[in-house]
Amino acid sequence: MSLKDKLMSDLKVAMKNKDKIRKNAITMVRAAIKQKEVDERKELTDEDIIQIISKQVKQKRDSLEDFKKGNREDLVELTEKEIEILKEYLPKQLTEEEIEELVKQTIEEVEAESKKDMGKVMSAIMPKVRGRADGSLVNKIVQKHLQ
Repeated sequence: MSLKDKLMSDLKVAMKNKDKIRKNAITMVRAAIKQKEVDERKELTDEDIIQIISKQVKQKRDSLEDFKKGNREDLVELTEKEIEILKEYLPKQLTEEEIEELVKQTIEEVEAESKKDMGKVMSAIMPKVRGRADGSLVNKIVQKHLQ
């Protein structure tokens, strides 16, 4: 079953169970998928859908910080639930130790020596971790190793 089909069947289940939060989260993802398909005039692969979901999780995390600053606990709670729902559709996330190991390997592969080589390392490592790790965390770890 493709990720797109899974989203559709989960949406139906959420509607039957009257689970508004899950229904809204899935509907939002499906709308983003549909928009991208229309824009690019092609059927998206599971890999493309994972990128869309990752982007939405990142946006929600950014919003979470703003909601916390604004003391909007209702929105904080709602956004955290939505993030958890969206994470169910992403591949298993890498741990910091696993990311550290990948960063070390990639630095050796591209023969990076200083912060000047940051772009080389990031462009080599991001395809390896796409959808499985937050880009800002990877960036911090790469910076730490290139000092």
